[in-house]
Amino acid sequence: MSEQAIVAGGCFWCTEAVFRDIVGVSQVESGYIGGHTANPTYKEVCSGSTGHAEAIRVTFDSAIITLPEIFDVFLGTHDPTQLNRQGNDVGTQYRSAIFPTDDAQRAEAEAAIARWNADHSGQQAVTAIEGPAEWYPAEDYHQEYWEGEGQRNPYCLAVIPPKLMKLRKSFQDKVKGETA
Repeated sequence: MSEQAIVAGGCFWCTEAVFRDIVGVSQVESGYIGGHTANPTYKEVCSGSTGHAEAIRVTFDSAIITLPEIFDVFLGTHDPTQLNRQGNDVGTQYRSAIFPTDDAQRAEAEAAIARWNADHSGQQAVTAIEGPAEWYPAEDYHQEYWEGEGQRNPYCLAVIPPKLMKLRKSFQDKVKGETA
């Protein structure tokens, strides 16, 4: 059964690259959510003035990968302890957040954060649970960015490969082409 989840974990190019490598994921779309400006542009969101987060909308087959697994991969492949930043990306547009589409997803998001906190004693996730909120797809040139321009972008080359290595190390059974 096809489902969707929306998560924000810093730069959407980086988060999109991780989720494109997961079994059961059929589509990953970069976009903006959680702000107060209709139809924001990348430049507006990057300024921090719209209140939006850079996010991804993941379409997945829940018979192959469950929503709790999607949330666990999300929390496990970025730093959910950083408030309004991921590495050198600073601002509310880079916040760690989950945007549930209904009460069941909200409960799963709460459970995932509680699992992460229990597994990381001494650390506390600051990942927010927000919404509902309107989704705005990012401009076309942001979609599938890592597969195209991203592999020539120094920022992406510095940030994305370590995230993909973390995915392969921590969630090997969820990676396309690496399942048993």
